Amino acid sequence: MKTNNKFTLLFFFLIICSLNLSAQYGYGSGRGYGRGGYGYGRSRNTVPQAEMPDKKPEPKTAEEIVEGQMPKITEAIGLNEFEVAVVSSILTTSIKKRLELQILELDNEKTREALEKIYKRQEEDLKTSLPEDKYNAFVKLQKEGFRTNKKKKKKKKKKKKDKG
Repeated sequence: MKTNNKFTLLFFFLIICSLNLSAQYGYGSGRGYGRGGYGYGRSRNTVPQAEMPDKKPEPKTAEEIVEGQMPKITEAIGLNEFEVAVVSSILTTSIKKRLELQILELDNEKTREALEKIYKRQEEDLKTSLPEDKYNAFVKLQKEGFRTNKKKKKKKKKKKKDKG
């Protein structure tokens, strides 16, 4: 009886070991044999995954818009720290109001009137807070659409390339 128990234990042990070996070698998955690329590593799904739709970038806040424009404005006009703070706060409030108008989605006539009021208020605030020459330079910069800095930078880069 003792030998019979030993054989049964040995038999079950061999069965368990063979299941582990076949799982290691790829036989258990039904995908292939040996080292054909199927038995090792993580098993891969053959069904293609659907692509995740790209999330639309969130619109910038008024502060982010102003932070992006202020270095250009400061460089072009030559504002000191106090003037930079004043101009950035005025621009931030006017941009916030414009963004609120976009959210409201009013009809064209009302939107145009509200935008004119916001723009006039911005002009008045800038006129009272900036010296006249800097205010005129700011207005000129707005009309040109901040293009002057780009042209100057391109010219500087070309001169550097010519010298080097």
